[in-house]
Amino acid sequence: QVQVVESGGGLVQAGGSLRLSCAVSTNIAEPDAVSWYRQVPGKQRELIAVGTSTGTTNYAASVKGRFAIFGDNAKSTLYLQMNSLKPEDTAVYYCNFVGKWYNYWGQGIQVTVSS
Repeated sequence: QVQVVESGGGLVQAGGSLRLSCAVSTNIAEPDAVSWYRQVPGKQRELIAVGTSTGTTNYAASVKGRFAIFGDNAKSTLYLQMNSLKPEDTAVYYCNFVGKWYNYWGQGIQVTVSS
């Protein structure tokens, strides 16, 4: 059974940086898309970064220029580099892998940005 494990979250001061990691436990077929979402209590899960198999990336306006999505195929790991963090970036962050026959989610990891 495939497990998707996130790490790298925590507490950081505004203006700081964090790198989230999302590791897949077994080899999977190349995904069509890999994404990061975030969710705060009482709100819908928000798509903030997506990368496709063609190499394109897209970002929500709220994180564009500050966050970067990238992966290491050799390590079967997806990353989200978060710079210039703001208190409004505080949320639970989820990674997602979508392929032709699968849709895998990470367990979610808390990121808290203090002012």
